[in-house]
Amino acid sequence: MEVEKLEYFRSVLNDEMKALLGEAGKTVTEMNSDASNFPDPTDRATQESDRNFELRIRDRERKLINKIKDALDRIDTGEFGVCEECGDPISEARLKVRPVTTLCINCKMEEEQKEKRQ
Repeated sequence: MEVEKLEYFRSVLNDEMKALLGEAGKTVTEMNSDASNFPDPTDRATQESDRNFELRIRDRERKLINKIKDALDRIDTGEFGVCEECGDPISEARLKVRPVTTLCINCKMEEEQKEKRQ
């Protein structure tokens, strides 16, 4: 892959990571400052439900941050844009949609078919 395209993807990945880390920091701040003690059990339950939902979202984002770090490492090692399964190049259109992907579209579809059969 050309150097300028790699730099484009590096920029996209770094921007996404900064946004995710900013959201995580905001969540921590909100949870630390939100020391509301609702006397009503229903209000407390709603607050707990909202917190659990927020934490599940942040956990998914944490996993995405790890995938972003892996993608940045692949850029550094020259493996970015190469399918881990078959070794073929991953299309630029696919990388633009999901820059953390490690599989070309054919291998990904095959993987999904295997999952459906199991």
